[in-house]
Amino acid sequence: MEPGEPEELLWGQRERGALGGWELLELAVASGVAAWATWATLLMPGFRRVPLRLQVPYVASSPQQVANTLALLRGRSGKTVDLGSGDGRIVVEAYKQGLRPAVGYELNPWLRHLSNYRAWKAGYRGKVSFLKKDLWKVNLSDCYNVIVFLAPSVKPPLAAKLLAELPDEARVVAGRFPFPSWTPTSTHGQGLNQVWAYDMKDVRRAAQSHAEGSPV
Repeated sequence: MEPGEPEELLWGQRERGALGGWELLELAVASGVAAWATWATLLMPGFRRVPLRLQVPYVASSPQQVANTLALLRGRSGKTVDLGSGDGRIVVEAYKQGLRPAVGYELNPWLRHLSNYRAWKAGYRGKVSFLKKDLWKVNLSDCYNVIVFLAPSVKPPLAAKLLAELPDEARVVAGRFPFPSWTPTSTHGQGLNQVWAYDMKDVRRAAQSHAEGSPV
């Protein structure tokens, strides 16, 4: 104790220190409960319809990821779709840059509401679409720009679907994780913001060459 410092003051400081510890614990518990409640109420509904191995948690795209994605689609045209469009920010920006029609496929109703609000706020109400459709059941044969921000576990089965359905002129842009069996035509950004572009004509040519070179 410093000279002249009252005993009551030191006791109060010790009490406040202990209380701070309890407050931190309570805050951590409350935060965990709040996070679980948000998941259960807002994000889980769309997941119930999807097989466990194909479920992908919602993670919002960063502004840089959005910018990098659209940089790889600059100058292109035709129907643009975001598979698992989340809060709709990529679809809205795609429309803004002239990629039309611009469509997002999203099962979660709360994320679709958020997407429609974002479109309304940008002045694009009724001009972009956010559809409640399972991306595995959507026919993509009329899509020329496909955006994919999905988990690595989803990429192999999705690659087979895209290879079977997309036209040769289509371009696929993947964010966060590349397609493991495809060679990108180009890439943009670094680290978590890196995105990869794949032209289906090149992907099919590589797949055909690999099949012809494989021993029977």
